[in-house]
Amino acid sequence: MAGPTATTEQGLPTPARAVLVVALIYIFLVGVSMLESGIKVMGADTQASLFESVNNPIAGLFVGILGTVLVQSSSASTSVVVGLVASGALGVDAAVPMIMGANIGTTVTNTLVSLGSIRQSDEFKRAFAAATVHDFFNLLAVLILLPIELATGVLSSIAESITEALGGSAGSEWKSPIKQWVKEPVGWSKDLLGDLGLVENFLGTAMVILGLLVVLAALTFITRNMKQLVADRVERSLNAVLGSGGGAVAMLVGLVVTIAVQSSSITTSIMVPLAAAGVVTLRNIFPVTLGANVGTTITALLAALASGSVDALTIALVHTTFNVIGIVFLYPMPSIRAIPLRAAERMADLAVERHTMAVAYVIILFIVIPLMGVAIFR
Repeated sequence: MAGPTATTEQGLPTPARAVLVVALIYIFLVGVSMLESGIKVMGADTQASLFESVNNPIAGLFVGILGTVLVQSSSASTSVVVGLVASGALGVDAAVPMIMGANIGTTVTNTLVSLGSIRQSDEFKRAFAAATVHDFFNLLAVLILLPIELATGVLSSIAESITEALGGSAGSEWKSPIKQWVKEPVGWSKDLLGDLGLVENFLGTAMVILGLLVVLAALTFITRNMKQLVADRVERSLNAVLGSGGGAVAMLVGLVVTIAVQSSSITTSIMVPLAAAGVVTLRNIFPVTLGANVGTTITALLAALASGSVDALTIALVHTTFNVIGIVFLYPMPSIRAIPLRAAERMADLAVERHTMAVAYVIILFIVIPLMGVAIFR
């Protein structure tokens, strides 16, 4: 029987775990600011040589996929992109395809999770379809919206309008209270590394590496602790809502759960065992993944708030705008909505017939094609 203070797994009281999550979010913001400062210290020439491969938007798309697959988190990769934009190392236009690539790369996690059922044909078919429907929707959204963005700049324009409405203008900075909160720890780390005798370029490199480690470690522990706080309740709620078959409600659940656990991968990966067990259908799972797409953008928005850069806020809002517009334009039309569903079902059929197809699908989509794309278009 639970006392006044509920206790989560591993014996840590719930209030203490909640406080820990808040502290980890602060550490994450410090890491983003450290990354931004390190890139600035490295200098414009170093920045240009580091990021020349993303001058081409197609190369940028593939870099976004690879970066996200590498860290298994679109939250981490988009936060890094926000830091690069905030530092001036990356322009908003160049960053947009990378953000879209992160949307594709993040789907690799639940696809890998589905391989756990590979020995049970019926379960594997349902699990693999539930995983890959996320892949195919994000691919479809990029195939449609990236050319439109490159031709018209509509996503960037919408994001810039929102930024201006919030009181900023392109290229300027705004007084973010969060930036002030994280400024001192970044200064301490810079002074500490400087006292070690590092010259300017090495100092910048050290700060970038340290910032990346802090961002990745903080996100890992935030996700782990949020999962401990809400995972059981999340699974029960998803099961109840998805069983009712409400598309809009399911999207809202996907959005809220992803914001709560700070990971779209957790939200979508929860769907895989539910689908494998036959508890919920592919069509009921589909809108949850779309809500998760929007929910995961909260991390980049937090990173932008930490930077105080208007351009960083703009690129973070591009991430949100891209996912919202993708849903608004693609989901309501039955003929288009059916494309990811049919593609996922067909891919699941092929994977069940020949298991090597499932493994080849993951390797080719998430590794081979992006590597070839970077090599060809850089």
